Amino acid sequence: MLTDNKTEKKRLVSLDFFRGLTIAAMILVNTPGDEEHAYAPLKHSAWNGCTPTDLVFPFFLFMVGVSIVYALEGKKADAANHPKIIGGALRRMLILIGLGLSIFLFYKFDFATLRFPGVLQRIGVVYFIATFIYLKTNAKTRYWLFGIILISYYAIMNFIPVPDGHPANLEPQYNLAAWVDRAVFSLNHMYKYAKGWDPVGLLSTWPSIATALFGIAVGEILKNKEFAPKTKCSRLSIIGISATVLGLLAGLIFPINKQLWSSSYVLYTGGLATLGLTAAYWLIDIKGYKKFTWFFVVLGTNAISAYVLSEIMPGLINFIKVQHNGVKMRGMAFVYETMFLPCFSPANASLLFAVCFVLLIWLFMYILYKKNIIIKV
Repeated sequence: MLTDNKTEKKRLVSLDFFRGLTIAAMILVNTPGDEEHAYAPLKHSAWNGCTPTDLVFPFFLFMVGVSIVYALEGKKADAANHPKIIGGALRRMLILIGLGLSIFLFYKFDFATLRFPGVLQRIGVVYFIATFIYLKTNAKTRYWLFGIILISYYAIMNFIPVPDGHPANLEPQYNLAAWVDRAVFSLNHMYKYAKGWDPVGLLSTWPSIATALFGIAVGEILKNKEFAPKTKCSRLSIIGISATVLGLLAGLIFPINKQLWSSSYVLYTGGLATLGLTAAYWLIDIKGYKKFTWFFVVLGTNAISAYVLSEIMPGLINFIKVQHNGVKMRGMAFVYETMFLPCFSPANASLLFAVCFVLLIWLFMYILYKKNIIIKV
């Protein structure tokens, strides 16, 4: 659906900025010139631990929660609106799932090996469930749900034996989440490079809902008209610091792990996302420093569109085959190996290639931005 953003209610600039910064980071880390030579912070952690790259996806789901409050806070009180809102959320979930599956089919049109889990699929499911919870519960209930999700997931992963004969464990291929994915999807429909588990699998979607609930809680503070801006910032700073520290402490018994979306990972990344958004809110919406925000706001106002385009653009470019030194090369590889690699070290060439790709996506989003068009699913 296309909308003219002049007709939209006044947007929180820091929200668009932070969302745009997150999308830019997501595109950057997903499209290196050479993943093997990418700088370590631009790679996911091998298993336990958290690199800057591991912050990107939870930050986006956190922003989904914040955005739910800004979109629905004025409509929540009237229960007559709920069926329509829930129906719209269901439609958006199905569209996002469809987009995610379509991207996989774009690269390999083979239903026998179609990967079912994916980033857009998880965003869609979490968005729908978080929207439903927000409409049907009060803040206190959501706090309880947040705690129940984290504690129950810890218990499930650490104490329930895996049905294939392995004891409860957190190893990549043998943990319960990996077994559930294999049982539900089968290996043919999972992330093939992980060899037996999926980084956005079914069971790990459960704690990712808590990430969105964290965002909802933060959004309610930002939206609360009874709090002065300084009060909002002080409260959010305390929440952010506390959650980050608690996540690090919880990591001692349930390691911080993106692939498992561990409970400690929810707390740690939620805390950092809160601190990041609070800093943006203070600088941009309170202090008025908006000149430096423009680049990322362009991406933030059409975040899903930017992500989808970034996923299909490499395939479109790779349709172009170029003969180089007697070897037929795909478009992306040709550009990297002829324009970047000869001029820079492998690590810098990989980084600059990714930066240029972000700029390419930004140009398309800038066209939409200048025409005051927001594409909504």
